[in-house]
Amino acid sequence: MSRVNPYEPIKAVIREVIEETPTIKTFRLELDEPMEFATGQFIQLTVPGVGECPFTPSSKPGKSRNMDVTVMKVGTATEVLHRKTSGDMLAVRGPYGNGFPLDFLKNKELLIVGGGCGMAPLRSLLYEIIENKQDYPSVSFLYGCRTPEDILYKGSFPEWKKEIDFERTVDKASEEWKESEGVVTKLFENVKVNLKKCVAVIVGPPVMMKFATMELEKKGVSDDRIIVSLEKNMTCGFGKCRHCLCGPYYVCKDGPVFFYKDVKDLPDVWD
Repeated sequence: MSRVNPYEPIKAVIREVIEETPTIKTFRLELDEPMEFATGQFIQLTVPGVGECPFTPSSKPGKSRNMDVTVMKVGTATEVLHRKTSGDMLAVRGPYGNGFPLDFLKNKELLIVGGGCGMAPLRSLLYEIIENKQDYPSVSFLYGCRTPEDILYKGSFPEWKKEIDFERTVDKASEEWKESEGVVTKLFENVKVNLKKCVAVIVGPPVMMKFATMELEKKGVSDDRIIVSLEKNMTCGFGKCRHCLCGPYYVCKDGPVFFYKDVKDLPDVWD
């Protein structure tokens, strides 16, 4: 999947900006040349004159000139990015790292747990699963956010609900909210997959992943059947700057997707 020169960015023009929440936007990009990425891999997105940030594409995986990148406004570069509009130029380099182990996931019952912006890489995985539904005998997708306003891809939920078992919860409900209220682990009680046989994929804020993995282990999901995607400062993309070092691993090269058994005992795994 890697390009011949991983240092060289590809120019990209913003074709559409979709406001997902008050602090999160999806940028629909058209690249100067096709880029191929696997679901779960990440790219470095360049904001000219400001800097780069790592993001996992939220669009359908494969080779294409089109790419969706979902961005939360959290710092200088993302604040500038959020002011960009259709026709503005960016750049993309990558892809980097390892994606979700699709060969391992196939023919197994899947429990997918997402929180907040973790829905962005999981959207890409969801496209893959729905397109190849015959490879996955049973899928339960659980997604949690702070409030209904913070939920990503609101308009896609009705269609996803038709394809797989998909449940949402919020920490603090509004009067209009008719679904579950509480942390996402609350939904574990009603999943349709067999927790003692399933493979779990967990992506979201570190604190959510920490408690979700702990709860799943209590329910009998072994650590070699739990997959996580780690959030680290992946600055260079190829293990040179050491910013993403986590125990013996460079998250940009060895991850960002890991089997929980390989990282669970590292002291800085959830930092």
